[in-house]
Amino acid sequence: MAESAVRVMVVDDHPIWREAVARDLAEDGYQVVATIGEGAQALRIAGSVRPDVVVLDLLLPDMPGVEVARGLRTAYPDARVLILSASAGQRDVLEAVKAGAAGYIIKSAGRAEFLDAVRKTAAGDAVFSPGLAGLVLGEYRKLATSKAPDTPRLTEREAEILRMVGTGLTYKQIAERLVISHRTVQNHVQNTLAKLQLHNRAELVRYAIEHGLDSA
Repeated sequence: MAESAVRVMVVDDHPIWREAVARDLAEDGYQVVATIGEGAQALRIAGSVRPDVVVLDLLLPDMPGVEVARGLRTAYPDARVLILSASAGQRDVLEAVKAGAAGYIIKSAGRAEFLDAVRKTAAGDAVFSPGLAGLVLGEYRKLATSKAPDTPRLTEREAEILRMVGTGLTYKQIAERLVISHRTVQNHVQNTLAKLQLHNRAELVRYAIEHGLDSA
């Protein structure tokens, strides 16, 4: 299966929960490269195990999960962080996203929802449990109204695709709407990432939201 190449690191301080998550991932074809109970250890070994996705709890015994997410984003920008937390509190969700998390899933989510979230996170999508996406969008829209956009010069097509990415459309959906190929959409996205000095689709979505480009 396509997910077999995806490398996942699980960071959670509850051994039973941690091992259950790792088992579900392994059974679905993911390569679990590490299961860890402390944030500092996760930051130390991330460079050697090279995870594509880090499934991260917010409550860790040695340091806040948001600090781990921030550290991973700085040191290993290619590793995408998916928060898996018992908390659905607004402050926790927003702080995690601001720290660089690509998604946020509540621990009450079903197995299928969780595995789908990991798949989408690995693909570069921003993923949230139902109800949380609107919370994040609302907050960033408020931020967008308080500052003037400072968007580097994009072509008309790049700007159009950026707005569509911000609304949550997939590359396939964008290609169908614009009647262009999937590869052409990807090329425009790669050019836009380079111009904006961003690393992946999740960061592009955040950029679009922060600059009020997600309501097209």
